[in-house]
Amino acid sequence: MTHPLSTATREKLRQVSTATLCTALFKRGLRNQFIQDVRPLGATNRTMVGEAFTLRYIPAREDLNPLSVFRDREHPQRKAVEECPAGAVLVMDSRKDARAASAGSILVSRLMVRGVEGVVTDGGFRDSHEIAELPFASYHNRPSAPTNLTLHQALDINGPIGCGDVAVWPGDIIVGDGEGVVVIPAGIADEIADEATEMTVFEDFVLAQVQKGHSIIGLYPPTDEQSRLDFAAWRSAEKR
Repeated sequence: MTHPLSTATREKLRQVSTATLCTALFKRGLRNQFIQDVRPLGATNRTMVGEAFTLRYIPAREDLNPLSVFRDREHPQRKAVEECPAGAVLVMDSRKDARAASAGSILVSRLMVRGVEGVVTDGGFRDSHEIAELPFASYHNRPSAPTNLTLHQALDINGPIGCGDVAVWPGDIIVGDGEGVVVIPAGIADEIADEATEMTVFEDFVLAQVQKGHSIIGLYPPTDEQSRLDFAAWRSAEKR
């Protein structure tokens, strides 16, 4: 059963951090949802939120992966770029191997022009300096000049993958900010968004108190009754 991402949940997720989302997921026993060793290229002016559309690479075998494979109009990498839906995030399983690129600026630009929300790989991007200048959410391990064909063979589109040690299923909700990328199972995205929104309101209150010199003892978590009363008053005054 699919759980399409609603506009309301998408917008809520744009307003919370991946750190807060990781905590909300941890409360449900999900400990390994933050993609490891993946970093944003360029500025992260807007939080990336979208449903996962996946591409899987396997180790390249020289007799099956010459440069001429790109002439095939059905090549999985090219098809993934052209078929990833607008508003979705293309997530690539490059086996945590950044010695060869998962894609370059031309393919990433094509994703951007098509209205895709962003792109994530646990490998590398070539033309990374150009990608970093695009107004488009892009996450990778590190820059990598060699073409993907030297080490990676694109195989499957939109099946379950592993990206940065995290299982990603098509339709999972992908959220990326300045710290990195977290994967939310689609079936709990609405409740995670609601809980993270509430957590963010409380943490904004805590930060305001700490900046005034308040001790975190009894405040974070709010084990003192006065902290809970102060939060209620602050929330009313801030209309949050």
